Amino acid sequence: MQLIRRMHLIQFAKTTTCCSALLVALAIASGAAYSQDANAKSGGVTADQQKMNAADRKLTASIRRSVMADKTLSLYAHNVKIISQDGTVTLRGPVRSDDEVRSIVSKATAITSSAEKVINQMTVEPATKP
Repeated sequence: MQLIRRMHLIQFAKTTTCCSALLVALAIASGAAYSQDANAKSGGVTADQQKMNAADRKLTASIRRSVMADKTLSLYAHNVKIISQDGTVTLRGPVRSDDEVRSIVSKATAITSSAEKVINQMTVEPATKP
């Protein structure tokens, strides 16, 4: 009798573990699908869409170095997403002022040699007072 009870407990534990793993996998998959769907609806590019060809990597790295070298920019501005796709650069993320937007766009334009190849999707979020 105890052997049967033990076998049932073992089978229950296996079933519970499998169901839990399946639920976690489904939750992760639905979250990823939601994230991709939200980005597709917003029409914006995301960092995971960065091209991996040498020219786009070099372009992104050059702009990032230029932004990081400017110590007048806020931490927010230093963390702007820079996404290069076929020579076109998209700048996304919050910055603290319109001056920071202009500065980053100017740096990207100078490196790409064309204002038409720079897409500005940055937003201004001023620092809040404590």
